[in-house]
Amino acid sequence: MTGHIARAEVVVDAMPDAVWGALTDPRQVSAWMAGTNLTTDWQVGSPITWQGEMGGKAYEDKGQVLEVEAEHRLSMTHYSPLMGQPDQPENYHTVTYTLTPTRDGRTTLALEQDGNESQEQADQFGQNWQGMLESLKTTVESP
Repeated sequence: MTGHIARAEVVVDAMPDAVWGALTDPRQVSAWMAGTNLTTDWQVGSPITWQGEMGGKAYEDKGQVLEVEAEHRLSMTHYSPLMGQPDQPENYHTVTYTLTPTRDGRTTLALEQDGNESQEQADQFGQNWQGMLESLKTTVESP
């Protein structure tokens, strides 16, 4: 990981398989990621896209799947034109989710996002991600 790192973490009252489903199943991603339409086949090297609308603006973010270790680790690159930077490799972030089971049947879900220009930017992304992970937690824990 390069640059300043954004971090977020939640403990989900569910086993890793349920948390993994929330990260990888497009219907579940849509539920916790503000209606985002996720498209990928989750094969290492495959493209990944996120499409939706934020603040009245349509967006299509993209990246590439880097690592898939079912129920343990998921990593991908991420580029968003909404950031106002050109579509060049140095403007992509790497987003990594790590799932760790706890002794009491829950799962700690940690996220790291690299490529932030400053600690302030990393902190801002960390807060945004924290909100999304809290939404994921609610989605998984809801009946």
